[in-house]
Amino acid sequence: MTTIGTVLVTAATGKTGRRVAQRLATGSADVRAGSRGGAVRFDWEDESTWEPALRGADAAYVNYFPDLAAPAAPQALRTFGRLAAGAGVRRLVLLSGRGEPEAVVAEGALRESGVDLTVVRAAFFAQNFSEGSFHEDVRAGEFAFPAGTTAEPFVDADDLADVVVAALTEPGHSGMVHELTGPRPVTFAEAAREIGRATGREVRYVPVEAGQYARILEGHGLPAPAAGWLADLFASLLDGHNATVTDDVERILGRAPKDFTEWVKETAASGTWDA
Repeated sequence: MTTIGTVLVTAATGKTGRRVAQRLATGSADVRAGSRGGAVRFDWEDESTWEPALRGADAAYVNYFPDLAAPAAPQALRTFGRLAAGAGVRRLVLLSGRGEPEAVVAEGALRESGVDLTVVRAAFFAQNFSEGSFHEDVRAGEFAFPAGTTAEPFVDADDLADVVVAALTEPGHSGMVHELTGPRPVTFAEAAREIGRATGREVRYVPVEAGQYARILEGHGLPAPAAGWLADLFASLLDGHNATVTDDVERILGRAPKDFTEWVKETAASGTWDA
């Protein structure tokens, strides 16, 4: 591992940011964990927090919220990149999505900064069932999503974090686009059955249309425009075009990515899905 100095981790309390920060902290890096309420303030909705968080950093993990496909993302990433370059940041690693044309536009906007950039495009996280939007529904025994019968090669967020740390701290990643998946595609119905077997109770997947899912999100308190946009994004990503598997995790880390079944067994043993 190369000594990189100070690394800003944006969204450092989230699924990937937390894991990246933890791994960097065990090495030689000085971790600057940026979040809305932490010691290092960083908020994607408050541009005034960006430059102070970047000042003095050598590298940054860039995890844009809510998603790189959002309409505001290209301009935000363009501004962030300009500020990063001005602050003397030498390396950026950007979390992106697989098969998102709008996200590619945002990637290009950040690339305009001229700072060495590595893009990490990820499949749907396995942890969305245990830490994300499905968690409580899975515990309750039923979750809905606009994925139909499409299979997705769910990727373990721990594998992704290991790749991000490698890209931040090791040579050979500048200018690269890494596309991360798990070792095999799994349908959402199969995922529900796997979780059910591991927890010893029934877990059902209910396929819904994007409009129905938007109303579900609204019921959880999301404003209608945001709910509609997010539901349409999920439906477009889970139409089958992302079902292929890549070998990038193994190529970068020298080991196979964690299989979904193994991840489910480990997660069930942790008690996170206990009723």
